[in-house]
Amino acid sequence: MKDPYLFDFLNITDGVKERDIEKQLVDNVSKFLLELGKGFAFIAKQYHLEVAEQDYYLDLLFYHVKLKCYVVIELKNTKFIPEYAGKLNFYLSAVDDALKRDSDYPSIGILLCRDKNNLEVEFALRGMSQPMGVSEFNLTEVVPESLRSSLPTIEELEREL
Repeated sequence: MKDPYLFDFLNITDGVKERDIEKQLVDNVSKFLLELGKGFAFIAKQYHLEVAEQDYYLDLLFYHVKLKCYVVIELKNTKFIPEYAGKLNFYLSAVDDALKRDSDYPSIGILLCRDKNNLEVEFALRGMSQPMGVSEFNLTEVVPESLRSSLPTIEELEREL
């Protein structure tokens, strides 16, 4: 599994909501597909599933044409916590029950978060039967911190104009 994913093609910085990241990934779906790798086909964002009369929404749903399986991507704009693995495991079971055909292989889950501790991830995934992995994603700052102090402020630019 690839780790980390580089989202430097997005025009966002720290402090954004997961929905903002999701929207820009969908807006830049061809670049995101290239970052994921070969064989991914985009199905939907916020894919609706109903389980036990409750509504659930998958952040991003793909189908992998070579692996012949659905791929659920859960975005977390925070540090990994073990509860995220349980939620993704639940989503994978629901997708397999609702969408998987006999010719498909079990769905795969990818949890993308801003930071992770590998030991916590290992403990959280140990014993889970669904194929899933946890990777970090990185956003490139529009202006690196080291250059910010050398650039003029908006006020300085307005005075020059």
